[in-house]
Amino acid sequence: MINNIKSVFSIKDLENLSGIKAHTIRIWEKRYNILEPMRTETNIRLYDLASLQKLLNITLLHEYGYKISKIATYPQEKIPQLVREIISNKNAKNHAISSFKMAMMNFDQESFFNTFNWLTTEKPFKEVFYQVFIPLLNELGLLWQSETISPAHEHFISNLIKQKLHINTEKLQVQKPTKTDRIYVLSLPMNEIHELGLMYIQYEILLQGYKTIYLGESMPIENLKELNNHFDNITFVSYLTIQPDRNIVNQYVSTMSSELLNNSNEIWLIGKMVEYIETENLNQKVHIFNSIEELVTQI
Repeated sequence: MINNIKSVFSIKDLENLSGIKAHTIRIWEKRYNILEPMRTETNIRLYDLASLQKLLNITLLHEYGYKISKIATYPQEKIPQLVREIISNKNAKNHAISSFKMAMMNFDQESFFNTFNWLTTEKPFKEVFYQVFIPLLNELGLLWQSETISPAHEHFISNLIKQKLHINTEKLQVQKPTKTDRIYVLSLPMNEIHELGLMYIQYEILLQGYKTIYLGESMPIENLKELNNHFDNITFVSYLTIQPDRNIVNQYVSTMSSELLNNSNEIWLIGKMVEYIETENLNQKVHIFNSIEELVTQI
């Protein structure tokens, strides 16, 4: 039994997790009594997991046109019942995101798997990743920065998503490539550990019928150069989330260009650090992408 789950939340935590402003939550409490916070000795509001779950459900109903004044009149058991009806009728992606958040807050992998399995009965994995996982991961970054969640929460949910990526990627890897005019080598710079985006790009490349070589984290450029002895027409793909540092990213790209490019090779770069790359003197075989969607259209 896990006993160190975060079980008490501030009103700011609820705002961050639900997207409903703290001011609005206070109004909903005062006018409609939708939540019953605990109070500290200094009268600061605190909320439990049940309150968080209720607020996430109310948020979904509100998004689908239910008025707060009406929701407030419902008996306790009717709110989750209405949520289930919306899910079954409309395949609500916002509910999936909320369910994954609750699974994360409870470190509940069974709940994660149940939500994922429900989603994949309705959508292909590609749509689940774009419509649910990418928005969820974007939110997690903000939740972590605001200290609403801990690194343990983020790692827990990220590793479950990686697990699903591995499973769906392997299904494609066992198939013979249908396109042989190019090979994609995917890697991360030294000390770069954020690989979910790169893993998904590999999935998309495999989906298009190409062969991939996935090298993962902390790959020195000199080791990448070795691939030129084995393959022609290589596209080197790298995801620069926090590395190289903005002060050296241009030197890093210059080194990549001089070491890896030849008449038939290309370099594709994506991630937060690409905004610091000076494009004026960039080799024409180096391509910068601002989003996964933009990159995928070029495969």
